[in-house]
Amino acid sequence: MNENKKKIAFIINPISGTQSKEQILKWLDEKLDKERYAQEVIYTERAGHAVEIAAQKAQEDAHAVIAIGGDGTINEIARSLVHTKTALGIIPCGSGNGLARHLQIPMEPKKAIDIINDGLIDIIDYGKINDVPFFCTCGVGFDAFVSLQFSKAGRRGPLTYLEKTLLESLKYRPETYELEMDGSTLRYKAFLIACGNASQYGNNAYIAPQATLNDGLLDVTILEPFTVLDVPSLSFQLFNKTIDQNSRIKTFRCQTLRIHRSKPGVVHFDGDPMMMGENVDVKIMKKGLQVIVPRDAEKDTSNVLQRAQDYINGLKSRKSVVFCGDLNVAHQEIDLKNPKTNRHNAGFTDEERSCFDKVLASGYIDTYRYFYPDTEGVYSWWSYMFHARENNAGWRIDYFITSASIKEKIQDSKIHTEVFGSDHCPVELDIEL
Repeated sequence: MNENKKKIAFIINPISGTQSKEQILKWLDEKLDKERYAQEVIYTERAGHAVEIAAQKAQEDAHAVIAIGGDGTINEIARSLVHTKTALGIIPCGSGNGLARHLQIPMEPKKAIDIINDGLIDIIDYGKINDVPFFCTCGVGFDAFVSLQFSKAGRRGPLTYLEKTLLESLKYRPETYELEMDGSTLRYKAFLIACGNASQYGNNAYIAPQATLNDGLLDVTILEPFTVLDVPSLSFQLFNKTIDQNSRIKTFRCQTLRIHRSKPGVVHFDGDPMMMGENVDVKIMKKGLQVIVPRDAEKDTSNVLQRAQDYINGLKSRKSVVFCGDLNVAHQEIDLKNPKTNRHNAGFTDEERSCFDKVLASGYIDTYRYFYPDTEGVYSWWSYMFHARENNAGWRIDYFITSASIKEKIQDSKIHTEVFGSDHCPVELDIEL
């Protein structure tokens, strides 16, 4: 075997979803880039087996472990890959495929294999519910109850899930919960409480439509008791990404959440049920998992930057502009520790850097580079993995950008690398107005 090839393992759950895994293996043999990858295919034999296999592959420093299954299989694999150098890849063939859909990974296996061949890697957040990792959603209430009933069903697939949902909704009774976050306690009677790292359960059912995988926050959705007359609008809004606009819905964002209920009961994480006690603690873990993602998803980022540029240019036509924040792009090679190995990774792609070029060319300056054009080794973000802060293996992705017309009024632009307590450090602009 060529030692220069990257080792990837494909883990197959033979009972997930309804799709033939043998056909996927044939496509894999036809389409996988064998010049680049040395592959291994392993079937799971029992619940929890994928956890063991993925942990072994991470220990062997495999480049990636690819899940051929649904969100349950993905959860088992991903929990062994967090905070390692081994990336998660997905060929979706589960019942819901929530994480794959959020990441815009195609449902067609042949196209998903193309994503793996392309090899673009991003780093995403994940969550924990009572220290059990989840990557898409978790929750208590009706959705957890349905996941328990679904796990007992002999048949798989979205129709079975829909059948269980309709049957159980007729007899399910809402519970009262106390929620503790940010030093305050709220009391709700709720049909369900969902915590989203990703935006959807699966099958494009968007329970947390504003959720993103890299903002370091949980998107919490509370569905309060409702009547049969509310069902059509709730169902429609769930699938067109507007459920957060319904009057029966309450939403908020937080990093940690304690849910207290009157008695132990079922919870779900990524669609799988588990019994837990009266207190349920949910928290977000920032930038903990490397994932192989589509290059098309990155183009969406460029479009957002382009729309932002159009907006600020409209402001600039009337006044000078200062905008700042985490732009999630390292503009030049000196803006990150390892430019060569990150060249095609999200945050340092040619497309993102080109879009940044266009922003500056339209009449703006990067204030830090204005004062320190050649300074190396000064960064504003470090991964929580691989002792990145200790080794100063960082990225400069936090900026103050100003209209070039006011550059003479700027006194200094600083990055406070001496400040700890977060994966980012503060940036500062001194300007005389």
